[in-house]
Amino acid sequence: MKLNIGKIVMVVLLGLCVGFGGSEMMKLRNFKEPVVKGPGVTGMGKLSDYFPKLKGTWGDSDIFFLDSGKPGATALLLGGTHPNEPSGVVAAFTMIENATVDTGRLIIIPHYNRSGSTATQPMADYVPYFSIKTPWGKQTFRIGDRLVNPLDQWPDPEVYIHYPSKQMLSNVDARNVDRTWPGRPNGGLAEQVGYAAMQLIKKEKVDWVVDMHGAELLYPVTNCMVVPDKSAVMAQLAAMNLTASEFEVHVEPSPSNFHGLSHREIGDFSDAYPFLLESPDPFLDQPTGPKTEALEMDGKDEFLLVAAKKGLLFTDYDEKGSSMEKRAGRHVTIVEEISRQWNDQFPDKPISFTSPGFDEFVANGIGPYLKDPAAAGASNVALE
Repeated sequence: MKLNIGKIVMVVLLGLCVGFGGSEMMKLRNFKEPVVKGPGVTGMGKLSDYFPKLKGTWGDSDIFFLDSGKPGATALLLGGTHPNEPSGVVAAFTMIENATVDTGRLIIIPHYNRSGSTATQPMADYVPYFSIKTPWGKQTFRIGDRLVNPLDQWPDPEVYIHYPSKQMLSNVDARNVDRTWPGRPNGGLAEQVGYAAMQLIKKEKVDWVVDMHGAELLYPVTNCMVVPDKSAVMAQLAAMNLTASEFEVHVEPSPSNFHGLSHREIGDFSDAYPFLLESPDPFLDQPTGPKTEALEMDGKDEFLLVAAKKGLLFTDYDEKGSSMEKRAGRHVTIVEEISRQWNDQFPDKPISFTSPGFDEFVANGIGPYLKDPAAAGASNVALE
């Protein structure tokens, strides 16, 4: 009898653990981030508009169009390719809510890997959310996984073979949407997302693409733009201007023999010029303290500070940290500088827009540039 009671207690405790864990997973899976359609937004769409097979799946991301109505270039901005690098998502939200386009048009996908944003990174002990204070309250964002949620694509193969290069990659890269470009229609969800995005690029005649990421400070490819040869001149000129006037940026070449990445395959399989941005994100580094909301927001960590003093980091780092304001602001300001370089290179096909960026975010915080969904009205709010 005592043994049976013990078994019952264990089963009940196990059920409680599974129930609690499952409820937290479901909460994150279904958590919505409201984004207000700002004055520059002229329309919305879905990735499934370009590949109907995505309709109704967790890979069917929202697309926001900001069209000046004047002829010019078309730029595509991607946030959330790796959802555990959320500065690109925040940058995308602020541009959707504030940017105005004077010539040409912007296309913005704030959660390119929508599926991955609904999970958390296994064994990383990440907090699932972070919040930004605003004049009207707070805006809460998800911190997702780097990969497509396994609920949407499973199991991983023993080895992922990239299409069409046939290069062998890590098995989990089958769920990494930045290893599955240019995608294929009969592949897994990550490949289907890439295929849909390539159809968008071709159908909308996108001229240049910016993929916004975050990277570890202990990783040499940080604080930079990664570009193929075709984008190198614009990237180098943009980096020189920004380093002289705003913040340090360097340029890394896209490896010609490493396939699946946006900065490689977009340039090879379309006429568009790709740029991948990496902002320094201390939250991603391994030798840090707890992965708290504060670390995500202010980027201050005592262990990284010791590493910086020993010269072990690949970017400057001090007691001020690397805040979300700086990281998201970098993305927006680099996009603006790329647009200026594009206009110098292609004056017959210009693009121009205005949006708060690095200087405004550092001076005022991000909160003033996030709009109140309650005041905007339901018809002007999208739930991401």
